Amino acid sequence: MTPSTGPSGTPRRAPAGAAVLREDVTEAIRAAVFEELAAVGYARMSIEGIARRAGVGKTAVYRRWKSKLALVLDLVGAFAVQGLPAPATGTLYGDVRALLEVAAHALRHPVASQVIPDLLVEAARHPEIADTLKAVLLDSQQGVMAQVVRAAVERGELPGGEAEGGGAADPDRALDLVLGPLYWRLVVVRTEPPKGYLDDLARSAVAALTA
Repeated sequence: MTPSTGPSGTPRRAPAGAAVLREDVTEAIRAAVFEELAAVGYARMSIEGIARRAGVGKTAVYRRWKSKLALVLDLVGAFAVQGLPAPATGTLYGDVRALLEVAAHALRHPVASQVIPDLLVEAARHPEIADTLKAVLLDSQQGVMAQVVRAAVERGELPGGEAEGGGAADPDRALDLVLGPLYWRLVVVRTEPPKGYLDDLARSAVAALTA
Protein backbone atom coordinates (compact mmCIF):
# COMPACT_ATOMS: atom_id res chain seq x y z
CA MET A 1 0.00 0.00 0.00
CA THR A 2 1.48 3.39 -1.03
CA PRO A 3 1.78 5.84 1.90
CA SER A 4 -0.24 9.04 1.62
CA THR A 5 1.67 12.18 0.68
CA GLY A 6 1.41 15.86 1.56
CA PRO A 7 1.20 18.83 -0.80
CA SER A 8 4.95 18.74 -1.43
CA GLY A 9 4.87 15.10 -2.39
CA THR A 10 6.66 13.96 0.77
CA PRO A 11 5.24 10.98 2.67
CA ARG A 12 2.69 12.00 5.29
CA ARG A 13 3.37 10.63 8.75
CA ALA A 14 0.71 9.12 10.98
CA PRO A 15 -0.58 11.58 13.59
CA ALA A 16 1.62 11.78 16.64
CA GLY A 17 0.37 9.57 19.44
CA ALA A 18 -1.80 7.43 17.17
CA ALA A 19 -1.93 3.94 18.69
CA VAL A 20 -1.86 0.85 16.51
CA LEU A 21 -3.54 -1.93 18.45
CA ARG A 22 -1.87 -5.20 17.58
CA GLU A 23 -4.35 -8.03 17.26
CA ASP A 24 -1.96 -10.58 18.76
CA VAL A 25 -1.68 -8.47 21.90
CA THR A 26 -5.47 -8.11 22.08
CA GLU A 27 -5.91 -11.89 21.82
CA ALA A 28 -3.23 -12.46 24.46
CA ILE A 29 -5.11 -10.19 26.83
CA ARG A 30 -8.40 -11.96 26.17
CA ALA A 31 -6.79 -15.33 26.86
CA ALA A 32 -5.28 -13.94 30.06
CA VAL A 33 -8.73 -12.86 31.25
CA PHE A 34 -9.97 -16.45 31.13
CA GLU A 35 -6.92 -17.67 33.04
CA GLU A 36 -7.26 -14.93 35.66
CA LEU A 37 -10.98 -15.57 36.14
CA ALA A 38 -10.38 -19.29 36.57
CA ALA A 39 -7.65 -18.60 39.11
CA VAL A 40 -9.12 -15.82 41.27
CA GLY A 41 -12.68 -15.05 40.11
CA TYR A 42 -14.15 -11.75 38.95
CA ALA A 43 -14.10 -9.96 42.32
CA ARG A 44 -10.35 -10.48 42.83
CA MET A 45 -9.40 -10.15 39.18
CA SER A 46 -7.29 -7.09 38.40
CA ILE A 47 -5.92 -5.31 35.37
CA GLU A 48 -2.45 -5.85 36.82
CA GLY A 49 -2.98 -9.60 37.02
CA ILE A 50 -4.36 -9.74 33.49
CA ALA A 51 -1.45 -7.72 32.10
CA ARG A 52 1.05 -9.93 33.91
CA ARG A 53 -0.46 -13.12 32.50
CA ALA A 54 -0.59 -11.61 29.01
CA GLY A 55 3.03 -10.45 29.22
CA VAL A 56 2.12 -6.83 28.52
CA GLY A 57 2.00 -3.57 30.45
CA LYS A 58 -1.20 -2.26 32.05
CA THR A 59 -1.24 0.51 29.45
CA ALA A 60 -1.82 -2.05 26.71
CA VAL A 61 -4.95 -3.22 28.50
CA TYR A 62 -6.25 0.28 29.23
CA ARG A 63 -5.77 1.30 25.59
CA ARG A 64 -8.40 -1.30 24.71
CA TRP A 65 -10.73 -1.30 27.71
CA LYS A 66 -11.30 1.35 30.38
CA SER A 67 -11.89 -1.14 33.21
CA LYS A 68 -12.02 -4.83 34.03
CA LEU A 69 -15.81 -4.65 33.86
CA ALA A 70 -15.70 -3.26 30.33
CA LEU A 71 -13.20 -5.96 29.36
CA VAL A 72 -15.27 -8.85 30.71
CA LEU A 73 -18.53 -7.52 29.28
CA ASP A 74 -16.83 -7.18 25.90
CA LEU A 75 -15.82 -10.84 26.05
CA VAL A 76 -19.33 -11.90 27.00
CA GLY A 77 -20.78 -9.79 24.19
CA ALA A 78 -18.38 -11.27 21.64
CA PHE A 79 -19.33 -14.76 22.80
CA ALA A 80 -23.06 -14.03 22.59
CA VAL A 81 -22.77 -12.53 19.10
CA GLN A 82 -21.93 -16.02 17.86
CA GLY A 83 -25.37 -16.90 19.13
CA LEU A 84 -27.41 -20.07 18.92
CA PRO A 85 -28.47 -20.69 15.32
CA ALA A 86 -32.18 -21.26 14.85
CA PRO A 87 -32.58 -24.90 13.73
CA ALA A 88 -34.92 -25.85 10.91
CA THR A 89 -35.18 -29.65 10.95
CA GLY A 90 -38.88 -29.79 10.09
CA THR A 91 -40.10 -31.16 13.44
CA LEU A 92 -40.36 -29.77 16.97
CA TYR A 93 -38.36 -32.67 18.39
CA GLY A 94 -35.66 -32.25 15.76
CA ASP A 95 -35.40 -28.51 16.43
CA VAL A 96 -35.25 -28.98 20.20
CA ARG A 97 -32.66 -31.75 19.90
CA ALA A 98 -30.50 -29.66 17.55
CA LEU A 99 -30.77 -26.66 19.86
CA LEU A 100 -29.68 -28.78 22.82
CA GLU A 101 -26.66 -30.08 20.90
CA VAL A 102 -25.46 -26.56 20.08
CA ALA A 103 -26.24 -25.29 23.59
CA ALA A 104 -24.34 -28.15 25.22
CA HIS A 105 -21.26 -27.23 23.20
CA ALA A 106 -21.65 -23.53 24.03
CA LEU A 107 -22.12 -24.15 27.76
CA ARG A 108 -18.77 -25.94 27.90
CA HIS A 109 -17.04 -22.81 26.61
CA PRO A 110 -14.97 -20.94 29.27
CA VAL A 111 -17.25 -17.91 28.95
CA ALA A 112 -20.27 -19.96 30.01
CA SER A 113 -18.57 -22.22 32.54
CA GLN A 114 -16.30 -19.68 34.25
CA VAL A 115 -17.16 -16.09 33.34
CA ILE A 116 -20.95 -15.94 33.34
CA PRO A 117 -21.52 -17.62 36.76
CA ASP A 118 -19.18 -15.07 38.32
CA LEU A 119 -20.96 -12.22 36.56
CA LEU A 120 -24.36 -13.44 37.73
CA VAL A 121 -23.15 -13.01 41.31
CA GLU A 122 -21.79 -9.54 40.54
CA ALA A 123 -25.01 -8.57 38.74
CA ALA A 124 -26.75 -8.18 42.09
CA ARG A 125 -24.39 -5.28 42.88
CA HIS A 126 -23.85 -3.85 39.41
CA PRO A 127 -26.99 -3.07 37.36
CA GLU A 128 -24.89 -2.58 34.21
CA ILE A 129 -23.78 -6.21 34.41
CA ALA A 130 -27.36 -7.41 34.80
CA ASP A 131 -28.50 -5.29 31.85
CA THR A 132 -25.67 -6.53 29.63
CA LEU A 133 -26.22 -10.18 30.49
CA LYS A 134 -29.91 -9.84 29.68
CA ALA A 135 -29.24 -8.04 26.41
CA VAL A 136 -26.50 -10.29 25.07
CA LEU A 137 -27.62 -13.64 26.45
CA LEU A 138 -31.28 -13.93 27.34
CA ASP A 139 -32.66 -11.78 24.52
CA SER A 140 -30.78 -13.71 21.83
CA GLN A 141 -31.88 -17.08 23.23
CA GLN A 142 -35.47 -15.93 23.45
CA GLY A 143 -35.32 -14.90 19.80
CA VAL A 144 -34.13 -18.34 18.71
CA MET A 145 -36.74 -20.12 20.81
CA ALA A 146 -39.45 -17.85 19.42
CA GLN A 147 -38.54 -19.03 15.92
CA VAL A 148 -38.67 -22.68 17.00
CA VAL A 149 -42.08 -22.20 18.63
CA ARG A 150 -43.45 -20.23 15.68
CA ALA A 151 -42.40 -22.97 13.25
CA ALA A 152 -44.01 -25.62 15.45
CA VAL A 153 -47.25 -23.64 15.57
CA GLU A 154 -47.25 -23.31 11.77
CA ARG A 155 -46.80 -27.10 11.44
CA GLY A 156 -49.63 -27.72 13.90
CA GLU A 157 -47.37 -29.30 16.53
CA LEU A 158 -48.19 -26.57 19.08
CA PRO A 159 -51.41 -24.61 19.53
CA GLY A 160 -51.42 -21.06 18.23
CA GLY A 161 -51.41 -18.09 20.58
CA GLU A 162 -50.19 -17.96 24.16
CA ALA A 163 -52.22 -19.52 26.91
CA GLU A 164 -52.89 -17.39 30.00
CA GLY A 165 -49.94 -17.61 32.38
CA GLY A 166 -47.60 -18.97 29.71
CA GLY A 167 -48.91 -21.82 27.60
CA ALA A 168 -47.35 -24.33 25.24
CA ALA A 169 -46.76 -21.68 22.58
CA ASP A 170 -45.00 -19.31 24.98
CA PRO A 171 -41.30 -18.98 23.94
CA ASP A 172 -40.23 -18.01 27.47
CA ARG A 173 -41.75 -21.17 28.92
CA ALA A 174 -40.24 -23.22 26.12
CA LEU A 175 -36.80 -21.74 26.81
CA ASP A 176 -37.08 -22.68 30.50
CA LEU A 177 -38.12 -26.25 29.68
CA VAL A 178 -35.52 -26.86 26.98
CA LEU A 179 -32.36 -25.13 28.20
CA GLY A 180 -32.97 -24.82 31.95
CA PRO A 181 -32.08 -28.43 32.86
CA LEU A 182 -29.02 -28.40 30.59
CA TYR A 183 -27.71 -25.16 32.10
CA TRP A 184 -28.25 -26.54 35.59
CA ARG A 185 -26.28 -29.72 34.86
CA LEU A 186 -23.37 -28.23 32.88
CA VAL A 187 -22.88 -24.84 34.56
CA VAL A 188 -24.31 -25.08 38.08
CA VAL A 189 -23.76 -28.73 39.07
CA ARG A 190 -20.92 -29.14 36.53
CA THR A 191 -21.41 -32.81 35.77
CA GLU A 192 -21.20 -34.35 32.33
CA PRO A 193 -24.55 -35.76 31.16
CA PRO A 194 -24.78 -39.52 30.62
CA LYS A 195 -25.06 -41.07 27.17
CA GLY A 196 -28.43 -40.37 25.60
CA TYR A 197 -29.16 -37.49 27.98
CA LEU A 198 -29.80 -34.93 25.23
CA ASP A 199 -32.19 -37.33 23.45
CA ASP A 200 -34.13 -37.94 26.66
CA LEU A 201 -34.17 -34.24 27.53
CA ALA A 202 -35.46 -33.34 24.06
CA ARG A 203 -38.26 -35.90 24.34
CA SER A 204 -39.19 -34.69 27.83
CA ALA A 205 -39.22 -31.05 26.75
CA VAL A 206 -41.39 -31.77 23.71
CA ALA A 207 -43.78 -33.83 25.84
CA ALA A 208 -44.11 -30.95 28.30
CA LEU A 209 -44.61 -28.39 25.53
CA THR A 210 -47.27 -30.44 23.78
CA ALA A 211 -49.07 -31.67 26.93
